[in-house]
Amino acid sequence: MPAELTLGRRLGLAICPGCLAICDIGRHSAVRCPRCGGTVHFRIPDSLQKTSAYLAAAAILYAPANLLPVMHTNSVLGEEDNTILSGVAELIHTGSWPLALLVFFASVVVPLLKLFGISVLVWMSARRAPDHQLARVRLYRVVEFVGRWSMLDVYVITLLVALVRMGKLASVSAGPGALAFAAVVVLTLLAARSFDPRSIWDPIATDD
Repeated sequence: MPAELTLGRRLGLAICPGCLAICDIGRHSAVRCPRCGGTVHFRIPDSLQKTSAYLAAAAILYAPANLLPVMHTNSVLGEEDNTILSGVAELIHTGSWPLALLVFFASVVVPLLKLFGISVLVWMSARRAPDHQLARVRLYRVVEFVGRWSMLDVYVITLLVALVRMGKLASVSAGPGALAFAAVVVLTLLAARSFDPRSIWDPIATDD
């Protein structure tokens, strides 16, 4: 294996997740960082198991998040339940195509892409696949970057509430879909954070 691909794990070195200091672990399973006192591991304990659990929960909640009502409107004109998809359809019907695309992308496409991206990372790391490692690192960086903007999805729901045409006397309450949607956002964030990207390079550490 080329010298430039030698892993710190082979040398007994690991990076502190708190202050990014390089720590000498040696043959220990974990040590205290001499700079910040945080716990340093070669790999995050049970990383793939935790990520898989968060991912499974998010995938289960994805369908109700998009199909159940995110808000319930009660006005003098009657009661109405609105889902994310019905909100997109209403925006298209009223001619607001740019806003409809924004809502659809932020609330439907982005969570689905995050679920797919993290699933690929977990599956290939669990198989200890030595293929496409640079591409997987780039995929992880994209997922991590998108994760920083995940709360935009929740803001989109707030925007949908503001766009609902109501009478003079009306009240709007969150529906079960809003709770499921917020849970999907949080769970995908936790899944991305619990995944240890260093596991992508583990096959190299076991090469002869």
